[in-house]
Amino acid sequence: MENEIDIAKLIHRGGVFKDVEGKTPQEIYEKVCKMIDLPDGMTSEQVYNALCAREEVLSTAVGNGIALPHARTPIMKEEKDQRICVVYLKNPIDMKAPDERAVFVLFVLLTHNSQVHLKVLSSLAGLFRSAEFRKALEEGADEATLSALIKNLA
Repeated sequence: MENEIDIAKLIHRGGVFKDVEGKTPQEIYEKVCKMIDLPDGMTSEQVYNALCAREEVLSTAVGNGIALPHARTPIMKEEKDQRICVVYLKNPIDMKAPDERAVFVLFVLLTHNSQVHLKVLSSLAGLFRSAEFRKALEEGADEATLSALIKNLA
């Protein structure tokens, strides 16, 4: 990826999953990791372990019902394998968010290096500042809707 990070493309690669059930981040990560289409040589267990290890350090909930689970160190081997999985929960869960709001949507970040990871976080933070984008998330927007919004807000 050049200097610009294409969030819509990363979401397209990762997918949008709805009504995922679980009472804890670990239960949800276990289900999601089995749903994600991973590149050859990577297992759902590797991703699950990486997400859980990071969550143990500090909650990935950022507020407004949103969490950004990710590995502590980049997990994807190649740039083309990077992805963001948008996961809507069937029932919101407490992830110790700074605003104490229960999390209803997770953006699982699977990146290839720290620089890209930080750019993705920055881009997502900008999107999350948009009331229109947050409203779309609360309505369970599908990939096409999210992609159109991302392009409009970029």
